[in-house]
Amino acid sequence: MSAQAARGRKTRERILAAAEPMVLGQGFAGTSLEDILQSTGLTKGAFFHHFRGKDELASALVERYALNHYALFEHLSAEASARSDDPLDATIFFLKRFEDFMGALAKPHAGCVFASYTHEHAQFEPAVRAFIAECLKRWAGLYEAKFEAVLAAYRPKIAVTAAELAEMIVSIIEGGLILSRSYGDSRLVARQARQFRNYLELLFGERRTQQAD
Repeated sequence: MSAQAARGRKTRERILAAAEPMVLGQGFAGTSLEDILQSTGLTKGAFFHHFRGKDELASALVERYALNHYALFEHLSAEASARSDDPLDATIFFLKRFEDFMGALAKPHAGCVFASYTHEHAQFEPAVRAFIAECLKRWAGLYEAKFEAVLAAYRPKIAVTAAELAEMIVSIIEGGLILSRSYGDSRLVARQARQFRNYLELLFGERRTQQAD
């Protein structure tokens, strides 16, 4: 990569890094180009060199968030898979690692770009809304695959599907992020995620003696 291309990539990332917390804090509609320029110290010309307008910025922001989001969960998933061949043990470890990550935050997480965009869905083109839906499905799908493996090996105490468990944990995380910011409580998401892990442990509490036939 040339030095000029490297500088261009760095400037583009600088714009995105400045815009994301603004969008999470005041909404996409409430974030003006002037706000971004003031935060970055860039000119309009520099901004439009990288983005044709706010619509293109919106797409780039959610794509960047999706990449970073999945990088975290895929890393935790790989750690869990390497730790144990037992699907339930690996899933419990995966959930615990996420709790540790969220619990270590010094202040409440800034929020979720997916949720922010969903709340302001009218601001975005259909392609952006469809991308967000696919991102959320992919995230839930990561959990669902793990729960499917658990259900294939162990019988739960009550009837439940992998999809329902996946929807539950994603809902807990997304709702927890809202409450965390509202209450100013940096550990709320970790506590609620732990309650889901406790539920999973109870659901498969007799797993050692009640494996699926």
